[in-house]
Amino acid sequence: MLTGKRIVLGVTGGIAAYKAVEISRRLVDAGAHVVPVMTAGAEHFLGRTTLSALASEPVHTDLWQHPTTAIPHTKLGQEADLILVAPATARIIAAYRIGLSTDLLTNTLLATRAPVMICPAMHTEMWEHPSVVDNIAVLRDRGVHIVDPDEGRLAGGDVGAGRLADPERIVAEAIGLLGPRDLEGVRVVVSAGGTREPIDAVRVIANRSSGKQGYAIAAEAAARGAEVTLVSTVDLPAPAGVRLVEVDTAAALQSAMHAAADTDDVVVMAAAVADFRPVRPADGKLKKRDGLPEIALEPTPDILAGLGAAKRPGQVLVGFAAETDDLLANAAAKLAAKHLDLVVANDVSAPGVGFAHDTNAVTLLRPGAEPVEIDLASKRDVARAVINSIVDIRRGTRPDH
Repeated sequence: MLTGKRIVLGVTGGIAAYKAVEISRRLVDAGAHVVPVMTAGAEHFLGRTTLSALASEPVHTDLWQHPTTAIPHTKLGQEADLILVAPATARIIAAYRIGLSTDLLTNTLLATRAPVMICPAMHTEMWEHPSVVDNIAVLRDRGVHIVDPDEGRLAGGDVGAGRLADPERIVAEAIGLLGPRDLEGVRVVVSAGGTREPIDAVRVIANRSSGKQGYAIAAEAAARGAEVTLVSTVDLPAPAGVRLVEVDTAAALQSAMHAAADTDDVVVMAAAVADFRPVRPADGKLKKRDGLPEIALEPTPDILAGLGAAKRPGQVLVGFAAETDDLLANAAAKLAAKHLDLVVANDVSAPGVGFAHDTNAVTLLRPGAEPVEIDLASKRDVARAVINSIVDIRRGTRPDH
């Protein structure tokens, strides 16, 4: 995601400075080279050793001393692909707005042409003060990317706006800022999780799908500029910038997916739909004392086939094939029968693959093209390969171009 990108992570003197450690870890995990710069105020809240251990190099603090250059702020600013300040206090925001260079971080901010991302964190009264509001507005007008704070618990037990944005959201926005924006203006709907078909008021017919792969695809599409709707059956928070629609049964999933597919450009059916459901679910809880119940089943709707039959010209439809045998044959049959543009096939019996794992290994099949194998990798890496294929399909290019 961020391989080869050099990110200066500026940390200033707010209580949220401890979250910079998690931000740094996530950036490094995404492939970035993280250069940490701490202000004197930040050292009241976070030790240099902790951040140095999880960043890509030791913390920088001194404007006057550097092991390789006499002008560290210029070197840091010139080499950066992104300067990310998290947390950003009212002081650093004001200094950056008026061009006041007092330490290594403010000098670096002024000595760069790289994109700058500011993540404010402060008490509500400060965040809403007219001077801070004005400073943020000016920086936005200059093209600075502002990650607005959340509402929530603040220092001292207060609650309100000003809480530093979640590290996952901050890193997602950094990825979106530095990564390709090849889905800008494209509407994408993704389904995720396994449906639950009621037997009675307590019990359901379900499957083991965790929804992780669908969520990863939704996050990757959003990071690349798409307007994403995630139709989910699982209790997970939506990725940054993604609209969440919660469903449970196959019927509810069918309704939500068809509603989105009427207008969306890309439809990704990653959810695992139960093939059967009870004909007559009991209103209450079935009791053991009443003996073994007889449960008559009927087929659930074939949502993917319905989406294929209703596919609009130019729309891209992606299906998944979770198999335990004859992987390619079964996936190829689904590709043809359901009028798909892409099938993502995986052998869920293989180690580290499929349900509940954080990793996956898949084969991508497109009509008239050789299968493309994606070896065991994180589900976000698999999502990236899937989105790459979708972009190629929209451009009319082949996987071997």
